[in-house]
Amino acid sequence: MESKKKPLSYDKQIYIENTERLRQVLATLPPFVSFFFRAIEPHTTARTRISYSYDLRVFFRFLTEYHKCGKEDILSIDVEDLDKITSLDLEEYIEYLKIYGDDDSLKVNTEQGLRRKLASLKSFYHYYYKHQMIKTDPTVLVDLPKLRHREIIRLDPDEVAELLDLVEHGGEGLTGMKKVYYEKNKLRNLAIFTLMLGTGIRVSECVGLDLTDVDFRNGRIRIIRKGGKEDFVYFGEEVSKALEDYLIERKKITTLEGHENALFLSIRRRRITVQGIEDLVKDYASQITTFKHITPHKLRSTFGTNLYRETDDIYLVAEVLGHNDINTTKKHYAGTDEYRKRRAAHAVKLREG
Repeated sequence: MESKKKPLSYDKQIYIENTERLRQVLATLPPFVSFFFRAIEPHTTARTRISYSYDLRVFFRFLTEYHKCGKEDILSIDVEDLDKITSLDLEEYIEYLKIYGDDDSLKVNTEQGLRRKLASLKSFYHYYYKHQMIKTDPTVLVDLPKLRHREIIRLDPDEVAELLDLVEHGGEGLTGMKKVYYEKNKLRNLAIFTLMLGTGIRVSECVGLDLTDVDFRNGRIRIIRKGGKEDFVYFGEEVSKALEDYLIERKKITTLEGHENALFLSIRRRRITVQGIEDLVKDYASQITTFKHITPHKLRSTFGTNLYRETDDIYLVAEVLGHNDINTTKKHYAGTDEYRKRRAAHAVKLREG
């Protein structure tokens, strides 16, 4: 009798998919690029390397389209051709990045997008210069674009309550198949929103949860952080109840093969995708507010803000959110200091009565 293969864990599936995708992109780039990607592999995630490969592909397209290195085909570019690029060429490249492509696939980059693509190029050039494969590094003469301060978008407490009420009771005004679909997925959707708002986990971490990752005895879930690190996140009573209610329905579902362990399922009885949760959040949040563009990451920001306001402990927030660098946490949640300053204005009474 043939034994049944054990399903791969979600993080291993994603690793395999990302590795295959990276290989596909690298096949469209000059062969010498592989040295750089092998060098950064030990200290970067597969997703980061994929982003680098896309950024570099745009750069090489610019070189061929604007005849910057004497080559018309990307694959024919040699490492020596990098020495032909000047800082003036890179300034032209930054201008190119603002709007490029054709009418069917026009790309527009904000300051953040420009900064990321130039940062990728700086790392790329630095590697080959450090290993004496090129004589010049023009990227050191080009500054990264400055980022304008943008207010961190998050839900206010009343919006959080309204959102959860909508997820839990929003089907009352629905009819036909929309009502059937809503009722069928209500407990799952409520569990997803409550979990993300109550723990601050990333959407990828939510998608990757298996049934065995939920530990009700200790009130925690086991997640795989970015970079493959295992971590435990604790949850409160509201999250516990939402998960317990959903699991009653979840255990009745016969999944497709390979998705038996997945905690959250799509209507196709397979592990829900990141895009699936993003669409879910967009659909419900748009009914709550039209002024804020709410994504799963904004739910994470909402949790982080609330935790910081309640504890006044930025290090705790960093630990719970899984930030490796405390400066990342400060950058995102230091804005709540203004809230604390406003509260301080009313904390001291000068005269009673």
